[in-house]
Amino acid sequence: MKKKIIFATGNEGKLQEIRMIMADLNVDVISMKEAGVTQEIEENGVSFAENATIKATTIMKETGILTLADDSGLEIDYLNKEPGIYSARYLGEHTPYSEKNRIIMERLNGVPDEKRTARFVCAIAAALPNGEVITTTASVEGRIGYEEKG
Repeated sequence: MKKKIIFATGNEGKLQEIRMIMADLNVDVISMKEAGVTQEIEENGVSFAENATIKATTIMKETGILTLADDSGLEIDYLNKEPGIYSARYLGEHTPYSEKNRIIMERLNGVPDEKRTARFVCAIAAALPNGEVITTTASVEGRIGYEEKG
């Protein structure tokens, strides 16, 4: 019998991605909905790792099932690391990413290449039923271009 792991996300794309990554393991990655979790979890941490930990521990305590959660976002040095941990809520939760990107590009208008440094940060937390929490954070460095691509 496969061990169940909850992946704490409402993002179907992320859920499918983690299922693909873990496909060769003897685990069944289930969504919060599939686990019967319906509550909204307030991400009020001060770092990506803290937000991931809040999500993972909240759901693990409710279900007793090992829970993985992530938090990620873009840090732009010239903008004092904005949008940072507020990436998803930057300029309002319902603001389309195309609009968020447009405004970021406006704010960086005239900023030279060497000051357009940025990184994508991702933290993952695993909350185990024994109360232990394991976290890891990684980032990819880069620069913000002059036009939207991808």
